[in-house]
Formats: sequence, C-alpha cells, structure tokens
Amino acid sequence: MHGLRHIVTYVLVIVTLSVFVKGDDLEGSNRTRQGVLRELLNDSSYDSSLSPEFEDDIPTNVTIQVFIMSIDSLNEVSMDYSMTIFLRQKWVDKRLMYEQVPGMNMLELDSRMIEKVWVPDTIFSNEKKASFHDVTVPNRLMQLYPNGTVFYSVRISMTLSCDMKLASYPLDSQHCLLAIESYSYSIENVVFRWHSTKPIRMMSDRLLPQFFFSDEVTYDSECLRDYGESGKFSCLEANLHLTRNNGYYIAQIFIPSILIVMLSWVSFWVDAEATPARVSLGVLTVLTITTQSSGARSQLPRVSYIKAIDVWMSTCLMFVFASLLEYAYINVLTRKRRSKLMTALQIGSDGMLSAAVKGPPVENDRKTSTVLYDHSNKARMVDKASRVIFPASFGLFNLAFWVYYVVYNPS
Repeated sequence: MHGLRHIVTYVLVIVTLSVFVKGDDLEGSNRTRQGVLRELLNDSSYDSSLSPEFEDDIPTNVTIQVFIMSIDSLNEVSMDYSMTIFLRQKWVDKRLMYEQVPGMNMLELDSRMIEKVWVPDTIFSNEKKASFHDVTVPNRLMQLYPNGTVFYSVRISMTLSCDMKLASYPLDSQHCLLAIESYSYSIENVVFRWHSTKPIRMMSDRLLPQFFFSDEVTYDSECLRDYGESGKFSCLEANLHLTRNNGYYIAQIFIPSILIVMLSWVSFWVDAEATPARVSLGVLTVLTITTQSSGARSQLPRVSYIKAIDVWMSTCLMFVFASLLEYAYINVLTRKRRSKLMTALQIGSDGMLSAAVKGPPVENDRKTSTVLYDHSNKARMVDKASRVIFPASFGLFNLAFWVYYVVYNPS
C-alpha cells in the first residue's frame, strides 16, 4: 500500500510540474511578443516623426498597390468619379528590425498602435473629397516583419477628378487619372514605386453597370512634381480605361429616335388632300424628337465641341423637319391644282353660257385638264420619290455614323 501511494504521489508531481512548465512556456512566449513591441515602439530611440532613412541621407522607397473594391459613380457634368479602394503601401524601416518570434512570421499591430509607427504622407493629387472608414473600428492594417519591412493598408472612399472627352458620347471610352504623390517629403526623403506585378487590382463583380473596366491600365512610374522653391516630389500616375456600356442608350435613345423618324415617313403614303392628318403627323414627330433631344442632353456639361449625341439628334430632327417641309411643297402643288380647278369651273360655267351663243370652247377645256393633271401627277411623284429618298438617305447616315463613332472612335 505504501509503495502504491508513493507511485501515485510521484505521478501527480510529474503531471503538476509539466502543467506548470507549459504554462511558463506560454507565458514566456507571450511576454516575448509583447517585449518585441515594447522594445520597438516604446523605445525612446524610435521617432515616428522621422523617415526611416533620415539619418542615412537616402530616400525611403515606398511600394504602392491600389486594390479597387468598387467604382461607385462617374459623373459627366462634374467631370469626376467615385470609388472605394484599399491603399496598400510597403517600405523598409531598419529601426523596426527584430528577432523572429517562434511560431509567428510577422507582428500585426492594432489600429491604436499604428500611430506610433512612421507612415508615408501619401495623397491623391486629383482628389476632390475623401473619407476613411471607421465602422466598427478604423479600417487600417499594419504588419511588421523581422527584416524591418512594414506593410500598411487603409480603406478609403473618395471622389477624383476625371478630364473626360465627350466627343463620342455615348459611344465613348474614358481614361480617368489616378495620381499619387508625397505631400511634404521631397525626393530626398521618399520615392514612390508601383508594385512590381500588378499595381492596380480590381474586383470585377463590383463595377459600374454603365461601364466596362479594361485591364489595359497605363502606368507612369517616372512622374515627378516640381513645385519650384518647395522642391521636387515623387509621384505615381495610372490611367483607368473605362468603356461605356451602350445598351441603355441604344434602347432609350437610338431606337426610339429611329422609330420617330420612320413614323414621319408615313405621311408620304397619306393622301395629299388629307391636310389635318399629314400636318398633325409632321408636327407631332418634330415635337417628339425635340423633347427627346432635350432629355438626352440635359445630363451633359456644356462643352464647346460637338458630341456624337448632338450629331445624331440634330440629324434626326432634320429628317422629320424635312418630312414636314415635303408636305408643305405638296400642299403648294395641291393649292395650285385647286386654283386651276376653280378657274376651270369658272371657265366651264362661262363656256356653257357662250356655247349657247357662239359654240363650245373645246380648246380651253383641254388646256385646263392638262394643267390639272400635271399638278396632281407632280404631287404624287414627289411623294413616291420621298418614299425612296428619305429611307435611303437615313440609311446612309446610319452607316456613316456608326462606322465613324464605333470603328474610328475619335475619343
């Protein structure tokens, strides 16, 4: 019994010691991580107000990558676009080098600890307004690696200016600038570089419904801002290629205007004597195309050059107005025919009276009939010619318009 008690006691002691040892190891591990952070950030020798290479008199290379979460809007009137991004920056700060903590490749900093680390003063030079996200906590991330590499990411929503060229609107494509630079650190302290593999990434399922994003982004990594006495500052530029989706405009503008123009041609098949019908049809199509033109242009800025939508709506208005003028000419011929008919009736009544005295005026009746037939036939011929000329001319215009603005695309 005594031997059994000694064995049980020995086992309990071993188990208890092993638990204490494990607890001490975990505690020591935690103290090691906390100690690294205290050593790096609470040490009086680290000054977050100075750039990493300030004492060495060489610039700090900052690598930048932009991850576009969504492009929210593109406004032609104010010439700007809005989007939400993750701005990712990476640089080396030798003052933050440390021995690697067992089981951990890097140290992740809380948003409250980030304030103690130097970060570049990166700005977007074509930004109109912007905001950081802080729900439920500030959307910032920082990772410290043993070799002193710092990775910093922040979520931003902003509106940037975009110098749009609307000569081909709405068959256009836009190149919107994304300009990044340092605000207070000249090239002697900070130099920006694009990410080596893919500087700009985008979530393809969160794009504007009116635009397609092209992967053909144009980068400028040799950008340099010279502000005279203030010095020269490093900058980066990228042009985002956005091609407008034409489906909405084809369904809401082009097809309805084509149908209105075709409706104006119906008057060519209406009898020339039906004045109320032909006048009402002509005036209705002119007013409709004018209203549609005003609506299509209401959301556009007042630029000094002619846009594709201006060419299209003006030509459609010209065609429906020409249809109305065609009937005006037909009406002139009809009125001449009526005038000749009244004259013929007058001559006929006088002829009946003179026939009782002198005999029938046969020659005058033949001339009057010939004149009446000529005017009536000419009016019909104008209508028949218009049935061919108007559709053919409009078809040629469509061919030239779509080839020029879609294939050539002056924008």
